[in-house]
This record gives sequence, C-alpha cells and structure tokens, in this order.
Amino acid sequence: MADAKKGAFMTWVDDRFPFTETMEYHMTKYYAPKNFNFWYYFGVLSMVMLVIQIVTGIFLTMNYKPDGAKAFASVEYIMRDVNFGDILRYMHSTGASFFFIVVYLHMFRALLYGSYQKPRELIWVFGMVIYLCLMAEAFMGYLLPWGQMSYWGAQVIINLFNTIPFIGPALTEWVRGDYIVSDITLNRFFAFHVIALPLVLAALVFLHIVALHHVGSNNPDGIDIKKNKDENGVPKDGIAFHPYYTVKDTFGLSVFLTFFFMVVFFMPEMGGYFLEHANFIPADPLKTPEHIAPVWYFTPFYAMLRAVPPIAGSAFPGVLVMFGAIIVLFFLPWLDRGKVRSIRYRSAMYKVLLGLFVVSFVVLGYYGIQPPSFWGTLLSRICTFYYFAYFALLWWMSGNENTKPVPERVTS
Repeated sequence: MADAKKGAFMTWVDDRFPFTETMEYHMTKYYAPKNFNFWYYFGVLSMVMLVIQIVTGIFLTMNYKPDGAKAFASVEYIMRDVNFGDILRYMHSTGASFFFIVVYLHMFRALLYGSYQKPRELIWVFGMVIYLCLMAEAFMGYLLPWGQMSYWGAQVIINLFNTIPFIGPALTEWVRGDYIVSDITLNRFFAFHVIALPLVLAALVFLHIVALHHVGSNNPDGIDIKKNKDENGVPKDGIAFHPYYTVKDTFGLSVFLTFFFMVVFFMPEMGGYFLEHANFIPADPLKTPEHIAPVWYFTPFYAMLRAVPPIAGSAFPGVLVMFGAIIVLFFLPWLDRGKVRSIRYRSAMYKVLLGLFVVSFVVLGYYGIQPPSFWGTLLSRICTFYYFAYFALLWWMSGNENTKPVPERVTS
C-alpha cells in the first residue's frame, strides 16, 4: 500500500517535473568506469567544500558588519560571543584552504589521465573558469576580516592593475571604488563575495557537471567505455554511479572530513599558512607589515610576479607573467597533441616533464611565502621559466611521442 502511494506520488511529480528522468540520467543510469581510483574522490570533495563554504558563509554574514570601523570587531564578536561562532569562522577559513587543496588535486588528476583531451575540452574550460572565479572569490573574502594582512594584501594586489598602460589608474580606482582601500572597497568586495560570485560559481559547477555527464567520465586508462556496450546498451566496463560510487564517495568523504575537522579543532591557523598572525591585528593604513604575502594558494603566481624584474620602473611585465600563467592553462587541451590520454601509457619523457612541472609549481608556492632573497628570486625565475616552457615542450613532445599500447578494455 505504501509502495503504491509512493508510486502514485512520484508519478504525479514526474508529470510536472522530470525528477526520475533527471535522477536516472545523472545517477542511477549514468554509467561511470569501474576502475575509478583514489584520484577520483576530489571532484566530489570539491562540491562538498563549496557547500560547506556557502553554508558557513551564510551563518557568518548574520553577525558580520561590512564596515571599515566595525568589520574587525564583528569578526572578534563572532569568535568570542556567538554560539559556535569560532567553529563557523574556522570552518570557513580552513575550508578555503581545503577547497584549494582538493581543487589542485582534482586538476592534477586531469593532468595525470588526460581528462582535458577530446571530447572533454569544454569540461576543462569550465573547470578553469571555476578556478578563476574561485580565486576571485577567495581574494575578495580575504579582505573581509579587515586585519593587517587582509588590508595590505588587498592594497598590493589591487595596485597591480595600476601598472596596465593607459587604463591602469582608472581601472584601479574603479576596482577600489575609492582613491585608497577603504570602507567602500570593503562593501564592494563583500557584495561580490557573498552574492555575485557564489551564484556564478554555482552556475559554472552545474555546467561543468552537465558537460561531464554528456560525454562521460574519463578513467585511469583513458579509454572511452561507451565504445564497448552489451546488448542492452550498457557499457561493459561501466557501473551505475548510484549506488556504487555514491557509497564509495561517502566513505572517502568521511575520511576527508575527519582530517578537515582535526585541522578545524586543533590547528586552524596551520602555523600561519591558513590564517596569518598579522590578520589578528586590526587594519592600520599607517603601518605596513614587515612582510606582505598572500595566502598559500596564491603564492605560486605571486612568486612569478616577484621573479620578473620591472622594466622602466613598471611591474607590468610581472603582472603579464602572473596572469599569463593562469590563462595558458585554458589552452592545455590544444597544446597536448598526445595520441593517448593516461600517463600509464605515455612516454617516460612526458612523466619527467609533468613531474618537473609539479615541482616547479610547489617551489614557486614556497618562495611566494618567503621574504625576497637572492636564491629565492633565482629559483623562482628558473621555475617560472620552466612553468611556461612546459607547455611549449608538451606541444612539441606530444606530437612526436612514442606511447605504449592502450588496452581495449579498462584494467582494474
């Protein structure tokens, strides 16, 4: 009787909204490769972190005041007087770092298994736009605590627009909304951080998933499972995403959240890498911190900016390199001309190139946090050169690559 009522109710819903059809297309009849491994957790974890950031952000805005005279005090009020306010604030600040951790690992998995290659170019492009919006969201949110590092970090980054020829000064003033970083800037960044960019991110994630489910997921072998189907049209090497991968992802999520809350409860500042010590001091426009550096997830690009020497006193070449390092990633699907996708079947040269690319990115991230030094600048310049050289070498090498035979069916 209960089943009959449930069936009648779902029929009523489906006549008015394609609920069952949508669930089948994206979950119960969406067949994913059966050989997903550890690296395929990070897509789901990215979505979970987005939800955590939105939910905690909603609760934080209930007590936060986007006012230059009250912002820092309101954050302190949240931390000290609001029930569970310290947990919410640390979940949000730690969540920002964990969000970038899982996004960087998600991007690295795409590099490992060629998930950006045909026919998944648009998935990669959507993902890169998400990454760009995420950086803007994090940067604007970083100003909101109105601490010393927030204020001066925003001052440094916004002033980079001033180096752009002809339109630089006007563009900088437009971004700030004032002649200096002020209360107006804070309100503007608050509006973008809380309303505009989350809506854009949610829409982009939706497009990213729709594009993924349209062409199908890649796998560690880089084989299209749609080429081998049984008499019912089901891929022989595929299994339904629900319930098989929803159960598997639930286990991965439980492990991930264990580590996440360990950091939230016991080391939310992570020695100053997640929350800088200077940000616990109210913003003072008259006192510059001894060393200004962005949060760790921006530091590879900040190191590139510092590594490029100014020309005629202008830092514009460094700004071009910094933004160029992000823009070049959009063209990766067309720069890689490899005949196979997965690193398992690519040449040793590709593995060396990719390994050095990752090392250079990590080294840049480290020196982006450190104060300028001779050896730091030298290594940053070498790594910046290789960062861009990787894409040129990839284009040349992938067109002449000796690859291993790719199996007809996926391997376990």
